[in-house]
Amino acid sequence: MVRAAALVSGDGAQLQAILDSMYFKEIPNFELVAVISSRRGAYAMTRALNAGVPAYVVDPELFPNETSHSMAVANKLRDMDVELVILAGYDQALGVVPYQFKNRIIGTYPSLIPAFEDLNGDVHRAVLERGVKVTGATAYFADGNGRVGSIIAQKAVEVLPDDDPESLGRRVMEEAEWKLLSQAVAQYCTGQLSVHGSRVLITA
Repeated sequence: MVRAAALVSGDGAQLQAILDSMYFKEIPNFELVAVISSRRGAYAMTRALNAGVPAYVVDPELFPNETSHSMAVANKLRDMDVELVILAGYDQALGVVPYQFKNRIIGTYPSLIPAFEDLNGDVHRAVLERGVKVTGATAYFADGNGRVGSIIAQKAVEVLPDDDPESLGRRVMEEAEWKLLSQAVAQYCTGQLSVHGSRVLITA
């Protein structure tokens, strides 16, 4: 059984995708033992508690810098014997966490990497301004800097003529990010993912 924890900061929409997959038993060999939030009162914590998952706060405002905050998060994960870390809408720097959980941190990015990678701003607005016809999302293992590392999977989403940033972002989340996140976690838990250099190989 893979013991996992989700890191959150906001409303928990991505977390809900994992909770739903748990409810429908779509992720084998998986136990979500905790949700760790960087914000008190984040609705993601309510989602976790409603699903019977313990929720904790590690508030960055209580620490002098990002490094000490990330060390507190890493210590919390280790104390709970967590194997897999899921980024479910987490807006803090991961700091030391990737060094202690190498190839064991899964997240998603709302574009087809390397397109619009590391964009400082609204990815979906940039997609529309550039006139892109197909966008999507990417599931990945976080690299040593906590950014997009080895790519696990990608899913395309068509850009519609009447899209605005909000409608496009919603469809990318619902049609790509949520599905990719749950799929990647399930593949990890069934031993289907292996990292070779910068490439992720998926076995049946």
